[in-house]
Amino acid sequence: MIYLNDILRFDDLDNVKIRFNLMFGGNWSPTDIYKQQDLSTLLDGHYWNYKTKKSYKVGQITVGFLKIEGNRFLLFHVGRVTQDLNVLDGVGYQYESLPQYDKYCGRLVIEFKNKSQAMIRKAGSVIGDCKVAQILADDFGNDRFPGYDNVRLSWRDLAAVVQKENWKTALQNQKAVYLITDTSNGKMYVGSASGEHMLLGRWQAYVNTGHGQNQGLKPLPFEHIQSHFEYSILEIFKSTTDDKMILNRESWWKNTLKTRQFGYNKN
Repeated sequence: MIYLNDILRFDDLDNVKIRFNLMFGGNWSPTDIYKQQDLSTLLDGHYWNYKTKKSYKVGQITVGFLKIEGNRFLLFHVGRVTQDLNVLDGVGYQYESLPQYDKYCGRLVIEFKNKSQAMIRKAGSVIGDCKVAQILADDFGNDRFPGYDNVRLSWRDLAAVVQKENWKTALQNQKAVYLITDTSNGKMYVGSASGEHMLLGRWQAYVNTGHGQNQGLKPLPFEHIQSHFEYSILEIFKSTTDDKMILNRESWWKNTLKTRQFGYNKN
């Protein structure tokens, strides 16, 4: 078994604190913020003081983890506190990042079961329980395209990946029949992508408007779509495939899944 300090090799654990970040500003999925490359929000949260208690002292090394799922956390920051701003219920410190740990940030995943309600812990008390689960080959936020058969995205994940070059390349080169599922009620919508930028163009429209100009989706509040919609791919086709075939397959899936009778399709 490999443990966290086998990798980071801190000499003075008494001068190190680890913060297990579970949420930021009401968002219980901090990795969404990481994927959106909003590092400033993550660092503000990491160096935040509670209303009645300070988190760190000047000179301390701070280690920041983001909850991925279950008991797994992603390392996103290692820094040193350089100044106490004497602020409570707000960002309380200035700091410097420690570049020798950059190669592990965004890639090192640990498994840790917290037995305390406190999320800021002295390293010496927990580092022996932090098991290295994985060192990713690439940054967690890069989201390598997993293959068309393995795409299933929430709206928030969709909004993130359509900005990434590897996803954009994959989606804009394929015509497709796709499925949208409303996880709050099980209703589905079948659509097809054959126009400009193909699947990428259609899914960018859903990110921008929620409904993508589809009549069956227009009545739904954008907030509902953002919270409950899930996107997947039913079939893919070469860019040279005749559009009539795409439309025929779209109709077949509508009939098969009964999305006109029980879902959001209006035609």
